[in-house]
Amino acid sequence: MVPKIRRPLVVGSVGLTASAWLLQLGHPTGAHWGETIVWGAIALGGGLWWFRQQQPAPELDTTAPLDRTTVEQVLKALEPLLDQLERESATTSSSPTDSTVALSLQPGPRDIAPQHWRDRLALLKTELDRDALNVALIGGKSVGKTTLAERLTADWLPNMPQTVTLTDTPALFDELDAASEVALAAAADLVVFVTAGDITDSEFQVLKELSRQQQRIVLAFNKQDQYLPGDRPLILQQIRERLLGQVPVQEVVAITAAPAPLKVRQHQADGTIQETLEQPAPDVSALTERLTGIVSVAGPQLVLNTVLRCAAALKAEILAALNQLRRDRAMPLIEQAQWIAGAAAFATPMPSLDLLATGAINAQMVMDLGKVYQQAFSAEQAKAIATTMAEVMLKLGLVEVSTQAIAPLLKSHLATFAVGGALQGVSAAYLTRVAGLSLVAYFEEQSSTAAPAGEFALKRDRLIQAIKAVFQNNQRTDFLQTLVQQAAKQLAPATAQPVALPTPLAAPVAEPISTQAQGIN
Repeated sequence: MVPKIRRPLVVGSVGLTASAWLLQLGHPTGAHWGETIVWGAIALGGGLWWFRQQQPAPELDTTAPLDRTTVEQVLKALEPLLDQLERESATTSSSPTDSTVALSLQPGPRDIAPQHWRDRLALLKTELDRDALNVALIGGKSVGKTTLAERLTADWLPNMPQTVTLTDTPALFDELDAASEVALAAAADLVVFVTAGDITDSEFQVLKELSRQQQRIVLAFNKQDQYLPGDRPLILQQIRERLLGQVPVQEVVAITAAPAPLKVRQHQADGTIQETLEQPAPDVSALTERLTGIVSVAGPQLVLNTVLRCAAALKAEILAALNQLRRDRAMPLIEQAQWIAGAAAFATPMPSLDLLATGAINAQMVMDLGKVYQQAFSAEQAKAIATTMAEVMLKLGLVEVSTQAIAPLLKSHLATFAVGGALQGVSAAYLTRVAGLSLVAYFEEQSSTAAPAGEFALKRDRLIQAIKAVFQNNQRTDFLQTLVQQAAKQLAPATAQPVALPTPLAAPVAEPISTQAQGIN
């Protein structure tokens, strides 16, 4: 590897050479002294540069500085969210929606009482005064975590002036997946990540996620005695370079928790050679020194970071429960709208554009879902949202794709297929369902706090992403087959008499797709 040229060294050398040249001009004997001065100065400068290179890098505290007031404000902000959950829990049945067509949305905690999260929040507030620290050991299989935990328990913990709890988690990528390992580590104040060689891609992803969560990490390169002495520094350097930006250099240390026995040959007086096995002493001093320094200096900061991570996890759980309650209320509205739209298209076949504008995208459904998800917008804005969704779905080609997917399934139900408008009726019901689920996914991304009337603004790019994701998740053959079977039952009575749309869910009058309203951007 070509060494990098240091500019100060180059400038200094050139300057010394120029000085010697001037000295030579001033006196004939100056050339000899000039040469001596130049090489002596270069040697001195090189020695100083080498000495500086050998000095340890200054320790940097990579944890984001936090103060107690900031964390207390984060905890306090969870209380209105819990109040909202309690209000909606009181008016929503805890029983699941009886839906024959499975949703393509993640299930949430449906039966946990809000008091459970209030107790969790109260516990987090008491954690702010905690003095004891939690250290978690994580890592892959067969990297020596258990042996290291025993070594630290025996030699390090008894010497600590404060209480430190050491947790040896199950093997990474073995009993638990990476996500579960990260979740276990989130509650720890400090993580010791144990590896037995260069970092793999799976290990790097876990370390990257821990770093993203502002987790303090010390990486221990264990079992270095399994490598040749000349290779050990190279491997340690590779690990440090691989983790630049994730784990500070000074937090990556090399240890040997359980060195392998060494075979020793001794020459005897009679000329024979006797072989014995000697057990080297473990060496985890680099790790214990680093842990001691972090715990003694950054202990309070570690606790604040942990409480902040736990608060974020608690907020995610509360939002999941709130969204589950709202989803239970939203599904009957979506299913009602989808069959009304399907019945209208079944009885009066219409072009694809009108199918989207009047059947699949129903402004009343938008209004109803907005109320469920505490999104404040006017009837005109709801109509504009419906029109915008129609435009997006049309541009994405969802009408053609859905028709092509549903038509072959209808042919298997000859009696249903023979009825005029069946294809468009099922398509209208299907697209209405996609539209409703897309709004549900979109609203769940937004703030749970209702915005004042007239201030709603649609994030068009996020809505497009929601439509794409929901459409892709609901193209399964079994899903469409179930929908066609339901349509055969729901739409068959429509042949006997004209369809009358209920007033609350009446479809809006078809308008050009380019129609826009205030509040949409």
